[in-house]
Parts: sequence; structure tokens; C-alpha cells
Amino acid sequence: MRKILFIIIVAFFFLLPQHRIFAQTNVPVQDYYKGTVVKVISSGENNVMGYKVLFQNLEVKITTGPDSGKTINISYGKDSQITKDQEVSQGQEVILTKITDQSGKASYSIYDAYRLNPLLILLVLFFVLIVIVAGLKGIGSVLGMTSSLFIIMVFIIPNILSGKDPLTVTVVGSVAIIFVSTYLAHGVSKKTTVALISTLIALILAAAFSILAINFAKLTGLGNEDFATLMIGTTSFINIKGLFLSGIIIGTLGALNDITTTQSATIFELKKTNDKLKFSQLLKKGFGVGKEHIASLVNTLILAYAGSSIAIFIFLALNPAHLPYWVILNNEIISGEIIRIIAGSSGLILAVPIVTLIASLAVSKKMS
Repeated sequence: MRKILFIIIVAFFFLLPQHRIFAQTNVPVQDYYKGTVVKVISSGENNVMGYKVLFQNLEVKITTGPDSGKTINISYGKDSQITKDQEVSQGQEVILTKITDQSGKASYSIYDAYRLNPLLILLVLFFVLIVIVAGLKGIGSVLGMTSSLFIIMVFIIPNILSGKDPLTVTVVGSVAIIFVSTYLAHGVSKKTTVALISTLIALILAAAFSILAINFAKLTGLGNEDFATLMIGTTSFINIKGLFLSGIIIGTLGALNDITTTQSATIFELKKTNDKLKFSQLLKKGFGVGKEHIASLVNTLILAYAGSSIAIFIFLALNPAHLPYWVILNNEIISGEIIRIIAGSSGLILAVPIVTLIASLAVSKKMS
């Protein structure tokens, strides 16, 4: 295990980028500041080409930047369409965007509602809830979650932007995430190590299946609008198919880690409850529990993907272009989501027999 960890650490630092290519030239600079709505002067709706468009005339106090303390009037909804939920109220904090023309004249407009303070409060409450319910393990899970985000933002994303293959970078980063987050959340123990090894094996199999499935279905990754946007400008060098694969791997990783740690703990608890259980009995009982876990997790994964793609379901129901449904299903947006679900679920299904077998061997007399 130490040798494996050493190899991963070496690979991790070898792939660390020497430079980042975030800089863009000839891009207009836009300044952003905070403000508070002092007064809603008036509000209503205009009729634009037969559509009702909401608007608000506001008095806003700028609270940051060179004009801090200054009060200005802003017409919100004049240059962009807003919904009822986007309307602002007196006392509400907003983000202002300041545009200065060539003559030096500045104009302000509302960019978005300011929601970082509520977000911070909700995050603190979330962490407190975890610690209250899970105790020290809750603290470990928070640290594990933080480390995962850190590896993604500091290692995976910069390496992809520096031109390295997204799939290779994501696999190395995912291995680092598994090692750090698993031991932080669950502690260093035999059952945790079993779960970790099982996760690594299942992850490799899921990645291999994803590669085969994407190539077999002739997917390019361009069905995702965000990925397609990366083909323009300074990010056009990114391997979009590799990036699509990376998304599948990272999306599957959390569920994989969940099923392996739970299944490993189940086998170890079965042995602790009845020390006379043989390898074959542990395997049978453990797999019985694992099948229930598979059923619930696959459903959870599908619902998670469906929830994030609800707009696609609405499009299917409306079908404004009156396309044949087989043409719609053949579209890469739909096909890509189907492959994502199949690949992710396959990794989960394979993880159960893998961790059940390894854990049963680890606690049986065959390994003593």
C-alpha cells in the first residue's frame, strides 16, 4: 500500500502544471461592485412584440468601489428580460456592473442578486449538522470533502487548462481524492483500506467501460453546450471527448466510494457479530446486502442525472420542431446522458462483488 501511495504522489506532482494559460487579451474589462436597493421607485410591465416584459425603476446605493456611498437610479429590466423571481426589493443587496465608455462616462446596471451571505450561513449550518450527527467522523467527512474540491480546483482543472489529457489527469486526481478523502472520513483501518482498493479497481473498470461506450456510440462530447463553448478561443485545444469522460469519472467517484465503504463495513460487522462465519457465508450474506444497495444507488444516480437534465425532459415533451422521437433520442445531448448513466451505474454494480469478495477474504481465516 505504501508503494502504491508513493507512486500516486510522484505522479500527482509530476503532472502539476508549470504554468497556467488563463490570460486572455483584447477582452473588454468590466468592473463589479456591491450595492443596496434603497427604494423601488416604480415597477410594472411593458408590452414588447406581444410579450409582457417586467421592469423596475430603482434607487440603489453603491456600497463598494470608487463610488461607494453614492446613490444612483437604475432601470432594471430595460436592457434584459427579468422574471418575477428576479425582481428586487427594498434593502436587498445586489451586484452592480459598471461599464465605462471611451469618453469616460460610466453607467451602472444590476448584474445579479448578492447571495454569498445566505450561502455562507447555509454552509455553516450544514457543517454543524454533519458534526452533530456524525461526531468526529463528520469532521473527517468535511475535511475529506474539502480536500476533494481542493484537488479538483488546484490539480485537475489547471492541468487540463495547461493542455494535458483530461482523462489521464482526472484518473490521477481521482486516485488522490480516494486516498485522501477516504482515510480522512473513515480513518486508517483494514476495512477502509479494503474499501479504497475496491474503489480503485471499480473506478478503473468504470473508466474502461466509459471509453468503450463513448467510442462505440460515436460520441464527441460536443452535445454538451458548455463543452462546445470550450472549442472557441483560448480553450479550443482541450480534448472535449476526454473532458466528457472526466465528467463521468468524477460524477461516479462519490457514489463508488459510498458503496465500497458501506459494503466493506457490512462484511466486517458481520464477522464481528459472528466470528464463526466462513468465507462462503460472508460472501453470500454480504452480496445479499449489496444487491439492495445496488438497487437504491442506481436509482439515486439516475434520479440525480434526471434532475440535472430536467430541461431536456421538458424539451422532449414539447418537441417544438416536431421531430421524430428516434431522431431526438439519437441527438448527442440525449445519447450522452444515457451513456453517462449506463457507465456510472455499471461502475456501481461491479463495485459490489469486488468489495464483497475482497472484504470477505480479508476477514476470513483464509487471510489469517
